[in-house]
Parts: sequence; structure tokens; C-alpha cells
Amino acid sequence: MIVRDLNEAKNTERHVHSEGWDSVRLLLKSDEMGFSFHITTIHAGADLTMHYKNHLECVYCVDGTGSIKDLATGETHQIKPGVMYALDKHDKHILRADADKPMIMACVFNPPVTGNEVHQADGSYALEDA
Repeated sequence: MIVRDLNEAKNTERHVHSEGWDSVRLLLKSDEMGFSFHITTIHAGADLTMHYKNHLECVYCVDGTGSIKDLATGETHQIKPGVMYALDKHDKHILRADADKPMIMACVFNPPVTGNEVHQADGSYALEDA
């Protein structure tokens, strides 16, 4: 059984910081669960273009508001607590947090991340060799 405390993990190498976001990776590839699980904070006013070409992601909004724009269709969806989105087609997208407060997101990645990933220039995470 794996048990981790978010507040404790914030003070470890599992807390990764990048431009516009930071993420506490509670489950990683090394945990051998077949997916990774993160609590990610999208900073207030952030405007992030992402494209997970090597990963599938599911995200659940815990707090805050913003939007996600599908760059293939141009469709924009509002994000608020209780809303989930899944990037089931490696969807290139823009995630925006409203300016008044950050968005807190619970995220699952498949395949799992190793823990130190940040977005490459194309908005993706590199896929680590097995």
C-alpha cells in the first residue's frame, strides 16, 4: 500500500515548479501503478499551450476557474470545480486560469511520468525510454 501526504510531499523533490504551474507528483513511474497522479496548481492568470503527444491525461478541477481550448476544433470549455476533462486523443490545447486565483487540478497521466518532467518547447513531456 502506498500512502502519501500532499502537504509533506510539497517539501520534497516530488514538488516540481515551472512557468505558470507547479505540481506535486504523488504517484510516479517508480511506484509501478501504471499511471502517475499529481496535484497541479495552475497559477492565476496563466495561459499554457500544451500538447501531450506521448501521454494521455485526465484532469479534475478541485478549485479555481478558467478554460480549456481545443486547438484542433477551436472549441472552448469552461473549467470550474467539479469539471473533468480527458485528453484522449493527445489533444493540443490551451489551458487558462482566471486572473483572480489559481486552479487546483488532480491529474492522472498514462504512461506515468518519472517526476522531473516539464513542458518541452512543443508543449509535451518527453517519453522516457523503458
